Amino acid sequence: MRHDRHFVDELAQRMGEGIGRMVRITAITSNQDQPRSNLGNLDDLQSSIDSHGVLEPLLVRRIEGGKYELVSGERRFHAAMAVGLTEVPCIELSVNDQEALEIALIENLQRKDLTAFEEADGYFTLIEKYKYTHQQVGKAVGRSRVTVTESLSLLQIPDPIRDLCRHADINAKGVLLEIARAGSHAAMEELVQAIVEERLDRAEVRKRRAAFADETDATAGAQDDATHLTPQKPFLIRFRNPERSFSMSLSFRTDTEPEPREVIEALREIIRELESSIESDST
Repeated sequence: MRHDRHFVDELAQRMGEGIGRMVRITAITSNQDQPRSNLGNLDDLQSSIDSHGVLEPLLVRRIEGGKYELVSGERRFHAAMAVGLTEVPCIELSVNDQEALEIALIENLQRKDLTAFEEADGYFTLIEKYKYTHQQVGKAVGRSRVTVTESLSLLQIPDPIRDLCRHADINAKGVLLEIARAGSHAAMEELVQAIVEERLDRAEVRKRRAAFADETDATAGAQDDATHLTPQKPFLIRFRNPERSFSMSLSFRTDTEPEPREVIEALREIIRELESSIESDST
């Protein structure tokens, strides 16, 4: 049982006290929207449930046909089935589709066995579907706002590179963050290859990423010199307000004038880099 206040318990209380009961396992269906894509190894959990039963009730909600749908407790549910239990302790909540998914996401994100990508996808769902701020996500799952922002930056890694990382057993969040910051698809792929072949640690990965960036800049400069291209005049975006004690400007070396959404994304990237450097200095 939990020894402290749990965010899911707080959500459940806001939605009305649940009803505790034993429910036949055949009357329960899985939650198809839960963020966990892999239940992991259930051997230890099965052994515990076989010896002591399910100590922490599953959260369920009633659906059509007298059935129940899991809101949270997917691993306990499958482990209980595996050891042959016919019924399990449940708390029935009266929640709609959105509230059920919200609880399922937060319940899973508070646990430690999600992959870095599953964690990032879960944060993104809370932000996109339910309009959570980074601060609210952090409070919900017991993480700092900076940690949430860093996790979300992993979504910049395209699926083919994610697959390379999985096959290479690159799971450490710190290393994945360096891959995400490599920029282009080609740079990410080259960095993953270097990590595998040279067994780089995070400090070495950071240095290699910086070296890739320097080489890219040097190559681009050499190509411009070789072809005698006239340097492109950057688009300059200025921010000034006489009531504030600061002003700033952003320059964009692009073929067309940046759209507002591109300016916003650039500002967000600056904030992520600053927050990441602060957190790195404090650890």
